[in-house]
Amino acid sequence: MEELDLKELFQIFWNKKIQIILLILIFMVIGIIYTLGFITPKYSSSTTLVLASGGNRQTNTITATDITLNSKLVSTYSELIKSKNVLRQVKSNLNINLDEEGLRNSIQVTSVKDTELIKITVTNEDATIAAKVANEIAKVFMGKVKEIYNIENIQVVDTAEIETHPSNINHTKDVAIFSLVGLVVAVMYVLIANMLDTTIKTAEEVEKLFKVPVLVNIPVYQVENEKGGRR
Repeated sequence: MEELDLKELFQIFWNKKIQIILLILIFMVIGIIYTLGFITPKYSSSTTLVLASGGNRQTNTITATDITLNSKLVSTYSELIKSKNVLRQVKSNLNINLDEEGLRNSIQVTSVKDTELIKITVTNEDATIAAKVANEIAKVFMGKVKEIYNIENIQVVDTAEIETHPSNINHTKDVAIFSLVGLVVAVMYVLIANMLDTTIKTAEEVEKLFKVPVLVNIPVYQVENEKGGRR
């Protein structure tokens, strides 16, 4: 395919605008069908914990040693939250029939950077179960910390609430992604179709191809004959 300047490239895309729009619309429809029919909605609920002072209750102060200790315990606590002892106790308390490994994979523990906050997020197809499990994990975890470390340095900042909107579905985002894919496919289609099309359509193409001027341009007309047909 010969090199094309921007004007020619724009003209090629303009001539194929109907096909481009149709391809984008087709992919938009595919995106809507995919998000509505093939994605199982899942709901995420989070509870937030803070590592507070476990030391001097009488003065109600937090020392530098407490802060250093709590910061070091964040990573340890994150692993403890997903331990077998905690998860089995949660399942027993709530009397829910969830696979232990599946439950562990549904839990995300994150620590807020440069803070002593820990967020426990649980994702489940049932929004109520997600909220109950998140809150119960926090409760059981706090008990385990007291049992293991003999300290009470964790407080609940926010309890998990039942979410009404799925966390794994974003219709606007999904449709935008599929539309972008449709645009890319449409552009590739136009470029490939133009590359494979070797017909000459204009006098300018003749001059450009053969390096000679076009002296005569004979237009093509459609006229009706006596019988009403065209020729």
